[in-house]
Amino acid sequence: MEEILGLDRGALDRARLSRDARFDGRFFIAVTSTGIYCRPICPSPTSKSTNVRYYATAAGAAEAGFRPCLRCRPEAAPGTPGWLGTSAVVRRALRLIQEGVLDEISVDELAERIGIGSRHLHRLFTKHVGASPIAVAQTRRLHFAKRLLDETDLPITQIALASGFGSLRRFNYTFQQTYNRAPRDLRRQRRGGIAAAAADEVVLKLAFRPPYDWTQVRDFLAARAVPGVERVDERGYARTVKSDAGTAIVCVRALDREDALQLRVRGAAPTMLFQISSTARRMFDLAADPARIAVAFKTDDLLAPLVKRWPGVRIPGAWDAFECAVRALLGEHADAATARTLAARLVARSGEPIAEVADGLTHYFPTPQTLANADLGGLGLTAKRATAVRALANATCAGAVDFSATVEDVTAALAALPGFDADAAQYVALSALGEPDAFPRVARKPLTVRELDSRMETWRPWRGYALTHLWHAAAVQSTTS
Repeated sequence: MEEILGLDRGALDRARLSRDARFDGRFFIAVTSTGIYCRPICPSPTSKSTNVRYYATAAGAAEAGFRPCLRCRPEAAPGTPGWLGTSAVVRRALRLIQEGVLDEISVDELAERIGIGSRHLHRLFTKHVGASPIAVAQTRRLHFAKRLLDETDLPITQIALASGFGSLRRFNYTFQQTYNRAPRDLRRQRRGGIAAAAADEVVLKLAFRPPYDWTQVRDFLAARAVPGVERVDERGYARTVKSDAGTAIVCVRALDREDALQLRVRGAAPTMLFQISSTARRMFDLAADPARIAVAFKTDDLLAPLVKRWPGVRIPGAWDAFECAVRALLGEHADAATARTLAARLVARSGEPIAEVADGLTHYFPTPQTLANADLGGLGLTAKRATAVRALANATCAGAVDFSATVEDVTAALAALPGFDADAAQYVALSALGEPDAFPRVARKPLTVRELDSRMETWRPWRGYALTHLWHAAAVQSTTS
């Protein structure tokens, strides 16, 4: 590629030579003399510029025939905006691939699902990503498999299944071709210890670009956590997730002196691990580039002081899109305390109890099928709100609301439902779909809604971060005044 993220060849060379951590994950370096690709922060000796090729994604480098570096571990690099491309179709297809859809269906079926032909999908991927859909899926599988080999004691057969390979034989062959060694050989060479885990527990590290304001994210989630389904305290965030193997308990916490969060998953089927890992990364906004966002706000007289004071602010997300949509109908974006109370009553009435209570976690959040015909009387919901919740549930069951669609399609479908206004739909886009430019117009001091409207165009494409900074500043002020 001649240019990546607006950086020409000369700028990419300077960034590579600087080993500046702010470029980590924004592009990848391939060296023709070794056949290996690396992250910009790789400690390996600097290569001659004539031997260097640049790629926007790890999948693009892999598609060109390069192997991932075993020192800097490109699979651990934080997410890059290059993966998003400029096409809504590519963004949706990438999200589905990252969720593991090509582990279950073919590329032809994926193309049909998003409404285009498979050949056109391949052309779009070649243009925007630099690799085919199959190459992206295989890179995802191999990188996740390597993480499991490095960070867990899972049997290799379970790792093959967890990373999306249909058989151990296929996994061993593909791994050997990519890494030039067998999975067992790589595991024998791993360095460092593994975090202690229970027999049915998997522990992973989720990398991010520093700084990261864990306290801000934790406090935001704590104010909105639904009792029985979620728990947020000094130990971190925990929740229930329904698994094919039974009840899964997911726990996320900050790690001391590491640019990573720790993800603990207990009771999940191996095939769910990648989906859980991807969901946690989105919920905790680990793909953000704080340095890039700070530059966008440095000339804004309102936001610049906030970014300077809290440079690691992230957009706290929601685990499940349908759950988030219900909570938006309950008014979570405008009045978190009231919405939390109503959600707790909804869970107690209609949520399925888990088999074994786990430290305050007692239920799953109700499914669309359950809420479509649920009795919502006596919970404190107005008749209008109860009708809106049932309408959302029915629309989700019927496919009229498809949370795997583009952000634009999801928000349009939600805004067409009774009880949903544009701001509630934007809250779902911000919290559940990971859209950094989403903008629910909820006033927080010192701005009124009118003042938000007058400024919001200058904050694009990071309006979600602008709003989160304002919310955080208001929350801090309310606790100290």
